[in-house]
Amino acid sequence: MLFIGQQRQRTCQTLTRRAFLQAGGSTVLGLSLADLLRLRASGGADANGPAKSVLLLWLWGGPSQLDTWDPKPDAPLEYRGLFSPIATRVPGIRICELFPQLAKTADAFSIIRSLNTGSNDHGVAGTIGLTGSSAGGIDLGGKPIAGTPRPATGSVIARVRGSRPPLPPFMVVGGRLHQGKKAIAGEGGGSLGALYDPFRLEFDAEQGFKIPALQLEAELTPERLGHRQKLMHALDNLERQTDLLRASRAIDEYRAQAFSLLTSPAARVIFDLSRESPALLDRYGRTRFGQSCLLARRLLEHGVPFVQVNWSDHVEAEEDSGDGGWDHHYRNFQIMQDRQAPWLDQALAALLADLQERGLLARTLILVMGEFGRTPKINDKAGREHWEKCYSALIAGGGVRGGRIIGSSDARAEHPHDNPLTPADVAATVHHCVGITSEQAATLGLNTSGKVIHELF
Repeated sequence: MLFIGQQRQRTCQTLTRRAFLQAGGSTVLGLSLADLLRLRASGGADANGPAKSVLLLWLWGGPSQLDTWDPKPDAPLEYRGLFSPIATRVPGIRICELFPQLAKTADAFSIIRSLNTGSNDHGVAGTIGLTGSSAGGIDLGGKPIAGTPRPATGSVIARVRGSRPPLPPFMVVGGRLHQGKKAIAGEGGGSLGALYDPFRLEFDAEQGFKIPALQLEAELTPERLGHRQKLMHALDNLERQTDLLRASRAIDEYRAQAFSLLTSPAARVIFDLSRESPALLDRYGRTRFGQSCLLARRLLEHGVPFVQVNWSDHVEAEEDSGDGGWDHHYRNFQIMQDRQAPWLDQALAALLADLQERGLLARTLILVMGEFGRTPKINDKAGREHWEKCYSALIAGGGVRGGRIIGSSDARAEHPHDNPLTPADVAATVHHCVGITSEQAATLGLNTSGKVIHELF
């Protein structure tokens, strides 16, 4: 792997010659780096909404609406659970007591409490949440949903906004989303093609952020090569020896730009969190999610149109195998209290404040959501099952007015009480914030079936 910035090293680990070739000619989720960076030249349609960038904090697994943004203190104990609501900075808005820092900044965000979706299967609901449509989704049993997968909302934004050096237009921090070790269908370019798949970064607690697709032999680190000319010379030698490279297109301007990710100090410095103060690192939290949110802020600051942070890249992890996402079929209250709620509260509050202090919040749309919610009734393992019929999301920045509640749920958060909304409506709202008109969407074949949630504005 190529590790970029912070704690231990900035060099590459050893890999085979084939892996070396992959850095120039192979794929990032099916897309060569050279092709990805052609987006710099392609540009896109004009979009003049208040949001210049979008940040999606994807809470994979599905957090409980009752234990986050829609507590129900008057419901029976077997529904309301162990936590109480607390007042926020905004009169009349109460959230779960596990989020005291966010309660202090509630005027910066709004809450949607009436979302519902069409499936309680992670793979299908995840596809719906990321694209606004179930088309092409694959359920746990491997059964495909009819239709061609729509592009992820990030891919749509990448298509419209294009790219600016030295970074791609759609970047995901975190591993691929999967169910049963099968990648879900909704995280890529879909009908737009692999050119609009995301470029992925992953965080390693010991070594910092790494780019899985860029792997070099140890003696070919950027530091040892010194500059791109030597690296390109090494590629030329390989090209003369390898049928694969000889059959591919010649090394051109775009491939040279791709390799600037390896050799350009200006590019690599973006991923280097050691350039932030220790106090700010602590402010976000020294967790994978916290540090990923800080990297997301740096990417947004450098003009990436769409950034997605995955928490986490897997579900149903065993107790001792690390972060198991938000799929709390058991020990929901222990996990929420001891780990996930404090981590989310700290990182998200720090992110909102940091963006505000840097003048970036007004131009950055932030979405915090998962693929569905959890059953209001607690099961016999102190957990909650999948629940697609009603769940919540948090939204901030990018033209959205804070301190509002959009929609409501019934007395037990089982169903929307008023203003039922869907992921397609969320997608339409993102389009609106970015400034994608219905005419532009129709021209590109990217119309969503949802409606803009005008109450947010």
